[in-house]
Amino acid sequence: MEIAKTVMAAGSISNDPAELSDIETLFGNAVSAILGLAGIVLFLTLIVGGFRYITSGGDQQKAQAARGTLTFAIIGLVVISGAFLILRFIQDFTGAQVTQFKIIP
Repeated sequence: MEIAKTVMAAGSISNDPAELSDIETLFGNAVSAILGLAGIVLFLTLIVGGFRYITSGGDQQKAQAARGTLTFAIIGLVVISGAFLILRFIQDFTGAQVTQFKIIP
């Protein structure tokens, strides 16, 4: 009970009702987290593919599998980068803020 009083005194918990603008913050945080996670997964996939390729020891099947992993990781990088560049192009061309989620202008 003492912890709850301390947290409420710090102002972390509010009794105010949720507002529509809170969805903007939630969506922005979710997109940032997903993009960060995608970057981490991409980096780890490149590391694992490179490690498998180096340690294939001349085995053609292992080297081919490692090349496939690296190829898919690079394709993922191109897709993520391409999606962002397309959104930026649309934003620059039309003036619409498509990279920012706003419910209430």
